Formats: sequence, structure tokens, C-alpha cells
Amino acid sequence: MTQAPQFWNTVYDNDTAPWVIGEPQPAILALERDGWIRGRVLDPGTGAGEHTIALTKLGYDVLGVDLSPSAIAYAKRNAADKDVPGARFDVVDMLALADADHDRLGVFDTVVDSALFHVFGTEPEARAAYVRGLHRICKPGGLVHVLALSDTEPGFGPRISDSLIRGSFAGEGWELEDLVPSTYRGRVTEVVAEEVARLGMPSEGLVDMVAWLARIRRV
Repeated sequence: MTQAPQFWNTVYDNDTAPWVIGEPQPAILALERDGWIRGRVLDPGTGAGEHTIALTKLGYDVLGVDLSPSAIAYAKRNAADKDVPGARFDVVDMLALADADHDRLGVFDTVVDSALFHVFGTEPEARAAYVRGLHRICKPGGLVHVLALSDTEPGFGPRISDSLIRGSFAGEGWELEDLVPSTYRGRVTEVVAEEVARLGMPSEGLVDMVAWLARIRRV
């Protein structure tokens, strides 16, 4: 189930979020190097703001958004510590984009979803609302990149199948251009310690886990 906002606030306030690794995801940096990020960029579920900070530093027009006020406060501190004062962040509920007045955000050429989509894996209604919202804020021809943990091996965090990604973007208005195995880097913290021990994974530090990387075009 999608966690309540207080959970997200707590893990940022305590710095125990397993997805906060102190750097951008290598898979997202590779997308930029390969030319798949362009124009105005949205970073939904920005968390610590690593991707917004990195892309802003490279000269992109980026907005990082998150449901959690504590995440946004963390991201702003992170940007200041890394001397990227131009990094922009806002508190936004992505599930409300389809049905509420969020025109203030404008539209985007590229959406970089790193580990947000898979949070809705077991909730069809939330997943559908998220996809509708993405369609609303993407320009025609715009790209949505989804990096999500894969269910092809056990591990901590929400894990989804490739078929769930395909099905979620199978409706009118989307074209799935690519869906390939990838890697997601996480951090072992107290939040996942019990699960890590059960799985026999390293008890501390960074771990690379199997993931999916999808590229979907808004048509």
C-alpha cells in the first residue's frame, strides 16, 4: 500500500530513506548522456533532489516535486550544500494532477520517474490516476522515463513486473518505445534492516538491485 505522508516525512527527517544514496541513480545519468532528456523536465517523487540538482547543474530547466514537505526541505538543503542554488522544488501530490487544478506547473518535455511509479504497484486506482496526471502535464511527443524495481529477483522495496508497466501505459495517448532490464541503487538503513537480514543481503552500505527502465512517449 502507498504509505501515508507522515511515513515519508519521518524517513527524511531521520535520514533513513533507503533510496537516498547521496548521488543520482547511474541509470538516470546514462539517460542524459545518451540524449534522452530534453526541454523542460519534471522529477516526480524527487526525494533528496539528486536528479533535479544534477540536471539543473547541467543546464536543464527542471522542477523536482514530492508529496512530502520534509523531502522538499531535504532537497533544498541538499541543493544548497552542493552549491546549486538554481535547483527548484515544490510540494505536489502527483496523484491529484489528473483531477485538480495544477495548471501552475505547466507542461513538460521530459518526465524522469526514479522509483515513484513502483510505489503504486499494488494499487490500480492510484496507478491509473498517476498515469492520467502524467498525460496531462506532458507535451505531445514528450517522454516519460520510468526506473522501477523489478520483481525478477527478491529484494527490499516495492517490486513490479514488466507487464504491469506495459499494461499501465497501454491506453490511448501513450506509446511504449522501450522497456529493458536495468539497475537501481539503494542504501541499507534501519527501515529495511529486517528484510535485508531475511534475504541475506549486505547489512550496510549501497546495494545494486535489478530494475526496469521504460521509455514511454506521450502521443
